[in-house]
Order: sequence, then C-alpha cells, then structure tokens
Amino acid sequence: MVLNRVLNLFRRTSAGDNDDQSGLHATVIPRAEHNISRKDISASAIKVMYRLHKAGYEAYLVGGGVRDLLLGLSPKDFDIVTDAKPEEVKKLFHNCRLIGRRFRLAHIMFGREIIEVATMRGHHDEEKGGHISKRDASGMIVRDNVYGSIEEDAERRDFSINALYYSIADYSILDFANGVDAIAKRRIEMIGDPAARYREDPVRMLRAVRFATKLDMTIDAATAEPIYELADTLGAIPPARLFDEMCKLLLAGKAEQNFDMLREFGLFNVLFPELGDFLDDEATEQDLDFIRGALRNTDSRVNSDQSVTPAFIYAALLWPMVEAKARELGTESELSEQDAFQVAASETLDRQQQRTAVPKRFTLMSRDIWTLQFRLPKRGGKRAERLSTHPKIRAGFDFLLLRSEVYGGELVELANWWQQFLTSTGDKRSSMVRDVSGPKRGNRRRRPRRKPQNKTAAPKSDS
Repeated sequence: MVLNRVLNLFRRTSAGDNDDQSGLHATVIPRAEHNISRKDISASAIKVMYRLHKAGYEAYLVGGGVRDLLLGLSPKDFDIVTDAKPEEVKKLFHNCRLIGRRFRLAHIMFGREIIEVATMRGHHDEEKGGHISKRDASGMIVRDNVYGSIEEDAERRDFSINALYYSIADYSILDFANGVDAIAKRRIEMIGDPAARYREDPVRMLRAVRFATKLDMTIDAATAEPIYELADTLGAIPPARLFDEMCKLLLAGKAEQNFDMLREFGLFNVLFPELGDFLDDEATEQDLDFIRGALRNTDSRVNSDQSVTPAFIYAALLWPMVEAKARELGTESELSEQDAFQVAASETLDRQQQRTAVPKRFTLMSRDIWTLQFRLPKRGGKRAERLSTHPKIRAGFDFLLLRSEVYGGELVELANWWQQFLTSTGDKRSSMVRDVSGPKRGNRRRRPRRKPQNKTAAPKSDS
C-alpha cells in the first residue's frame, strides 16, 4: 500500500522532472499527497524543528528519515537541516553540543536520544571560500564548513533518495533530485557525476552498497560503474572511520549480502587486504562457508533483536586465515599449535588495525573467543567447570558450534558435549566429566623408602 502511494507521488513528480542536475529545483509535494505524519516522527525531532522555525529559521527533516517514512519503514535516526549556523543552534538549545571538524554539526541531547542538526551546505569555490573548504590532491574533501541555500544543500547530498526534505512550516515534502522517482523504481542514483562524488568522499561507495541491501534496491549502472576503478581510494580514509562503516555494513542485518556486494565491487579487498587475498587464492570452500555461516548467524540475531558484537564478526572473518598461517608457522618452527596460533593472530590483528581500527575491547574479545577454541577440548578434572564460568564462554561456544557445523569431524561431538554440559547442573555435570576423564587411578600403597646402607664396613674382631 505504501509503495502504491510512492508510485502515485512519482506520477506527480515525473511531470516536473528536471534532467539538468547542475542546478536543482524542488518539486513540492503538499501534505495531502504524501503519507508522512508527525506522529511517525520522533517527538524530540518535532520539538527541535518547531523551536528553530519559531526562532525564524528554516527547519526540515531530511534524508533517510524522509526516505524511510515514505517506504513505510521506521527510521533509525531523525536528522534535521536548517539555515541556522551551528553557533546559532547552540544558543537555542541548552542541551546542545557542537561536534566535528570536517563539517560542524549540532547534537541536541534528549536523554539517550540524539537529534543531529546540520547547517545547509553550500558549493565549494576554493577561489572564494578556500579558507573554509579544502580538498586534497585526489579531490577528496578534507574540510567542509561551507554553508549555503537549501538548493545547494540538496545538490551536495549523495544519492537522490536522500535529497528529500520534510518542512515543519507546512508539512510538505521538497524533492530536489527525483528522489521519489528513485524510491518508486527502487534504484540508488548518485546526484551529479558519480566518479567526482566518489573522489570527494570514497565512503560513498560503501554507502551505495549499504543502501542497496538495506532497502532492497539496485545500484544504477552509471552509479555503480566507477566503483570498480575507484575502490582503492578507500585506502585514504582514516581507519577509525572505516571501522564505523564496517559496523554499519556487518551489524545491521544484511551482513551476508553486503559481504557479497563488497567482494563484487573489489571493495572488500581494500578493507581487508590480507583476508581478501586469502579468500581469492588459498581459502577452501569450507572456509568460505564458515565466514558466510557467521554472517548469516549475525543477521539472524540482529533481525530477532538479539545482541551482536563486532568482536565475533572479526573473529569469524579472520579465523580461517589465522588458522592457515598458524599451521604454516608450526611446520616451519618448533612452536606448539597454540603458540603458533597466537603469533599468527597477533600479526594478523596488527596488520588489520592499519586498515580498520578495531577498538582494543573488541580485539581482546576476539582473542578470548579464539583462545577458548584451544581450551574447550580439555574437559577433564575441574577444567570444564572452570571454563563454564568464563565471561566469554557463550561466545566461545557459539563459535565452536559454528565450526562444528561447517568443518564437522571431532568438533561435532565436542560441540554436542558442551551444549549438554552448559545446560546441565550438579551430578549430571560430574557424570559427564567422569566420562571424558576416564576411570580414576586407584590409590597405590607407596612402598617405604629403604634406608641407605652404611658403606663403611665395621672392623672384624681378632677373636
């Protein structure tokens, strides 16, 4: 039903299409002709927009919030754009803080909810505004505090589906780049020249992938084509930002689809250089099945509102490669299996940090999950009971279970044992431990120690 409404909107907006995107003009969709209601928008976002409007500023709900509401989805975030400067926004809200270097933003805090307010962005004219806008030699924007009109702001948006503005003044929608058309056709289209826009910010390539899978859309051919050639430009993005983008791709319920599309465009090998080469040249079908299984498992947990962590995903992605490296180290040195694995793990994590800066709390957890794979087979005595209280035992067991499903063999019996042990108590656990420990040795009576003989012989009597 919602899609039919969007199609009707498309029929209205298509009559006013403007193919020239060098200067965007809005098609206005009045309140009576769209499905967005204020009751579907965060009360905090409504409050912010009304206060800005009453203070004499323009205020619009923008981007993903408008797009998702048109599609009948529940937006995760409600972002606002205004003609007020960040400092002017801060004066209106005591619960506001300004963040960002590359582009200044106002975050207005309502308990745990954050409403992000951005000032309308303008064009980059380095001759006129070089002191506030700066690009590097490749064309990537490195400083972006350039303010402008709503038309300029729309042109600076990345995809047409995000150049949609809901006005708090009259509750209309302003569509600047045929975004309603793109939504109706389920198509991701770049505003402007795709290659130039990717060079401005290479992360847009990751966003194209994420929107396509999230919204079940296809990437327009003209928007997709430059990605293959420009994938390597992602290497210039700070590792911390790439980690944040990877979390959005892998922890939003579409991890497996994103994995496939990232590999298709050559983006995965830029984000995970060593792993990408391993998957292309050395990995077995089982290795790939294991990674896919972990991604499907994560998607299932996300879609059933269960907790997920980047630590598990990174542990699963890197496990087959680290295990292969450890085997190679073991044959070339005298290191034990576990020591060889720890060396391989350290080298792999250190190199991956250079591309996606995984916070230490997650790398430590990934290591815990890996280490448990060597400890879980050792169940005799009090070991199993001690392991059952390990803070990461559940993640370690889930990892073992996934390995058993893919690689089979002795892992199946081990996973079944631990599944039963972790759901048992008392005598049942003791019985299970005895079964794997074998019969106890009887208490052998120790033989008394013999007294040492005196080697100095007593002198013989003359009698």
